[in-house]
Amino acid sequence: MTASRLSPPARVLITKIGLDGHDRGSRIVAAYLRDAGMEVIYTPPWQSIAAVVKLAMEEDVDVIGVSSLATDHLIVPKLMEALRDAGLGHLGVVVGGIIPEDERPALLQAGVSAIHGPGSSREQIVEHVAALAAAVREIKNAELREIVP
Repeated sequence: MTASRLSPPARVLITKIGLDGHDRGSRIVAAYLRDAGMEVIYTPPWQSIAAVVKLAMEEDVDVIGVSSLATDHLIVPKLMEALRDAGLGHLGVVVGGIIPEDERPALLQAGVSAIHGPGSSREQIVEHVAALAAAVREIKNAELREIVP
């Protein structure tokens, strides 16, 4: 299964912010995306928001995937704000893991593109991340066309 025909391949940062150390799901999703042809930058658990923003900028990623199996998804709105403050508000952000239904609207309102919980298929995740990366590339290209006519 291939993700997209982006050239160069989509670049995706898979991370865990906060104190949640359960990383099996994020490692599996990273493998799905890598096997689909995406470039995956994987961090160990316990990342700070500042570290994720810095790495996203340094690695020129298209999408950030945040895994949460505890309550660390509750700080994702702060991540979204930090990304906007750093000029990275155009990046796609997805959240995966155990997210209670009543906490999902806050993530979506903050700008998260999608929440992939238990039961999401490999195909759903890969297709969504590939489409999101393509949309982010379009935004980047449009911004470049404005700078360099």
